[in-house]
Amino acid sequence: MGDFDWGIWRSVALGACILIGRFGLGQQSPPAQGPPDQEPPAQSSPAQPATAQLPDAPSATSGTNTSAVPIDEQQTKRIMGVLPNFRSVSAGRTVPKETTRDKLVTATEDNFDYTSLFFAGFIAADSFATKQTPEFHQGAAGFARYYWHTVADQAVENYFVELIVPAVTHEDSRYYAMGKEGGGFWKRAGYSLSRVLVTRTDEAKPTFNYSEITGSAAAASISMFYYPTKEQTVANGLRDWGLDVTYDSVTFVFHEFWPDMRHAVFGGMGQKTVANH
Repeated sequence: MGDFDWGIWRSVALGACILIGRFGLGQQSPPAQGPPDQEPPAQSSPAQPATAQLPDAPSATSGTNTSAVPIDEQQTKRIMGVLPNFRSVSAGRTVPKETTRDKLVTATEDNFDYTSLFFAGFIAADSFATKQTPEFHQGAAGFARYYWHTVADQAVENYFVELIVPAVTHEDSRYYAMGKEGGGFWKRAGYSLSRVLVTRTDEAKPTFNYSEITGSAAAASISMFYYPTKEQTVANGLRDWGLDVTYDSVTFVFHEFWPDMRHAVFGGMGQKTVANH
């Protein structure tokens, strides 16, 4: 991601804090209850503290049915229709072990979904306007250079972070939402930001997030090879590495609070979007 700058991500981070903060104020109230036929067994009440204490290790089962997950806790495939959200697992949902094929599918969706291509255009337009890489020049040809470099940056980073390194280290590349049962606003925010450093193994055990840290570092190093020689510096590589990690930490916050925002903004209408997105 050689053509990113800190200014745009500071704006994204600030916007995330303002938007999420608006909906975090209402999280003191009890979560909405599902219909009676969706209520868990009586033993669920004593199990709640364990869920809050161990957000990194829910029980893994072969079931993928989301019917038992409250509608306002369910993740959708896209956030507001413009950001990919394929790696998120709804709070309280149990999922099977993530296979290498699953990692490949998710990384590919994150790379080539229309939301990813749209977002790449947004980043390319910002870099184009601020002339981040003067060697690309201006005009239609210049914008095309910015765009394909941005798409390439995203693809390299996603495949390293979500497929290559996790396959080697046996890490689960998905984001497991803590949800309202896990704690209050600040606890959930801290949890989501910490996911760039802490993840889980394929066996659902907490571990250092080698996929994020080493994967994004490898991606930043490789991306320099297809940029102009003048841009191939250690400083630029370190900058891009930091931007990749910062971007992922901000998107984790969006993953965590997206169901809350969708429910607060759209209410009942949001329920109809879950199955379609």
